[in-house]
Amino acid sequence: MTPMPSGWIHVIAGCMFSGKTDELLRLLRRAEIAGRRVILVRPTIDDRTSPEVVESRSGVAFRARAVASSADIPALVSRERSSVVAIDEAQFFDQGIVEIAELLAAEGRMVILSGLDQDFLGRPFGPLPQLLALADEVTKLTAICTVCGAEATRTQRLVGGRPAGRDDPLIVVGGLDDEKYEARCRAHHVIGSSRRG
Repeated sequence: MTPMPSGWIHVIAGCMFSGKTDELLRLLRRAEIAGRRVILVRPTIDDRTSPEVVESRSGVAFRARAVASSADIPALVSRERSSVVAIDEAQFFDQGIVEIAELLAAEGRMVILSGLDQDFLGRPFGPLPQLLALADEVTKLTAICTVCGAEATRTQRLVGGRPAGRDDPLIVVGGLDDEKYEARCRAHHVIGSSRRG
């Protein structure tokens, strides 16, 4: 009996504007050059671009499949017979994405997930903390603070030009060229005051 090839989980995390999607797409292009069968999955909630493509802010694009739930991923991967499975915006998936990533890696596949590790309040975001803990490899990216130019590790959400508060919705999908979000360093990340009286 031949041993199964060893799977691997690689998580690319960071704040918005840190280049997570560019790095994910770079790794997928390399996998294709190496002759690997690649599939890129994205959550349907991310409607910034067409469901058939993932596009980075720098304009790099890659064909993709949009799914509503992590439970949809294994059948899709199986049908495509993919050895490399990439999952963009992993923070938007349900907690089941953790088990799915583990399952795919146990089958000998390379699993690459990218996503925000913190929400706009600076708290761990969705399933990313658990994925980071279980990953075989982690790439943590930073951006540039829009206030001072230092390394940015936080995502600042703006509402009407002011910092969002704790009572604002947790998930607001930002477009590729909008002013809803900025990258901020720890010193300039601000949580706004409550808007409810």
